[in-house]
Amino acid sequence: MAVRAYFIAVLLSLAANFTVFAAADPHDQSGVPLEVDSPDPKLAKIILLAGGPSSKPMAHEYFAGCALLMDWLKQQPGVWPVMARDWPKNEAVFKGAKAIVYFGDGGGKQPFVEPARWATFSKLMDSGCGLVLLHQAVDFPPGSDSEKIKGWLGGVFHGDIGCRGHWDMDLKPAGKHTTLAGVQAFSAPADGWLYNLHFVDGKGFTTLVSGLVPDKSRTTADAKKHAGREEIIGWAWQRPGGGRGFGFTGADLHKSWGYESQRRLVVNGILWAAGRPVPEGGAKMGFAEVDLPKNLDKKESVAAKKAAKKNSSIGKK
Repeated sequence: MAVRAYFIAVLLSLAANFTVFAAADPHDQSGVPLEVDSPDPKLAKIILLAGGPSSKPMAHEYFAGCALLMDWLKQQPGVWPVMARDWPKNEAVFKGAKAIVYFGDGGGKQPFVEPARWATFSKLMDSGCGLVLLHQAVDFPPGSDSEKIKGWLGGVFHGDIGCRGHWDMDLKPAGKHTTLAGVQAFSAPADGWLYNLHFVDGKGFTTLVSGLVPDKSRTTADAKKHAGREEIIGWAWQRPGGGRGFGFTGADLHKSWGYESQRRLVVNGILWAAGRPVPEGGAKMGFAEVDLPKNLDKKESVAAKKAAKKNSSIGKK
């Protein structure tokens, strides 16, 4: 009996260890609730659209980033965040939405630019729904649709004048806009940025955070005209016809969500875009470093990609 009890204890220990190991899988996204609609119409519904896998590990972690934002938004009174991959399977969750947040690839890969979805998206925007685009999401091919996006968001990136790249950035708040509550100047080493966008021209536009960029990053003729100028990285736009837009072109590296002022700026911006009051001192949210390496997309490492490419070229010889 003693031997049997011993082996049972060993098996239970192994099972427990396996459970802990499985729970620690950084690519396990099964615990993130998707498309869970609001139980109360009085709550401000905010839709988070997470783009698919992109770039290298710990960069462009759109799903994991949206999962963090959803958790932080849940901590704000009167708010109900709804998260979806790319685009909701059930478009009914859009009903009554106060803001749509898209964190994903741009360049025409935004899920709402597809013709079958554009009508739904346009209707929401025209009704005064807020729009929040983060990082690459602000990049649109030139065209009539991008002009509408600019009118809703306040700015869009086009390759004709826009620049992008990775470098250390020191960002500082500009002015006293409500979205800057609790936001201090902060540094973001080696993150990725887009700047010199096409912005709207109107009194409802407000620069939120800006900073100096390396002049060698000025790759377009227009950008080179402004050497030494601080560039806009985050902004707010109060549309003349109603509705709000908030844009932030950082957040390339997943670790940047560890910067308190960045996450507060973005959460403040989302609340503001949704028409919610921003708490005095800024949005309060719990954060732990251990939450960063969770819900990541499965991607090949740079080394693995290089090895695969090398092996492929060898096989062709």
